[in-house]
Amino acid sequence: MRVQSVCAVIVTYHPSVAMLENLHKVLAEVQGLVVVDNGSSANELDLLRTASRDFGFHLIENGENLGIAEALNQGVRWAKNEKYPWVLLYDQDSRMLDGFVDAMFKVWLSHPKRDKIATIHPRYMRAGFGYTRLAPRAPDGSLLWCITSGSLMPTWIFDNIGWFASEFFIDWVDIEYCFRIRAAGYIMAESEAILVHDPGDPAPASVLGLRFWPSHHSAIRRYYMSRNRIVVFRKYLFSLPLFTLKLMYAALRDTAKCFLGEKQRPQKLRSFVVGTWDGLTGKMGMRQSF
Repeated sequence: MRVQSVCAVIVTYHPSVAMLENLHKVLAEVQGLVVVDNGSSANELDLLRTASRDFGFHLIENGENLGIAEALNQGVRWAKNEKYPWVLLYDQDSRMLDGFVDAMFKVWLSHPKRDKIATIHPRYMRAGFGYTRLAPRAPDGSLLWCITSGSLMPTWIFDNIGWFASEFFIDWVDIEYCFRIRAAGYIMAESEAILVHDPGDPAPASVLGLRFWPSHHSAIRRYYMSRNRIVVFRKYLFSLPLFTLKLMYAALRDTAKCFLGEKQRPQKLRSFVVGTWDGLTGKMGMRQSF
């Protein structure tokens, strides 16, 4: 198998028809594909099974929602067992432009420390908004953290620093892994490849003439975000103090935008409080109820 052979890993949860139609574009960019389904309906699974037969990709059916982190780990393990040296992690709602993988590898091929690169990220575009920077920069100009979708990663990194944090279930899985990469002394690189991706369901809001864009995540997502970031703050405050303080500031701004500009604020306030408490007391995994 070639050094640059890539297996895409896609986690699905109630996938849309548009997502299934987009699979052939993904397969045109990579040498293999594994789809991990986290408890979609019977009809949705039938569509996935048909697509698996038609397009020739491997399908893992979990039967229930095990969380994004565990599903990603399942997909990466399958790719490693199949001897793929690279994985491309991909959200079901993302869209890559033509030449995506070649543009990602261009960075790796030209980098003077390619053996230290743990992940390569694209430039992100929100439909109708152009290129958007989803994370601040470190003092060296590199990305401080980045989202999972579009990440191109060598599979050896999972042997060296471990798997995604399954106990997080969802949210901040990507940020925690980026901080783990940095703490271990590896490099996060950025390419000119373009990925179309919309984080959350952003819609404009205005308070006292100040216009801003809350993410409008659900109350349950607010729980996981609040809980998991507490865990990340506690884990990296002393080993990566500057980066963690930047992360705290970004989280504070996001929380302020939520409570100033989103609906269902009482429910989200409860999610925030319960999530923060669970993060402080170490209650992890999937939350069944509030």
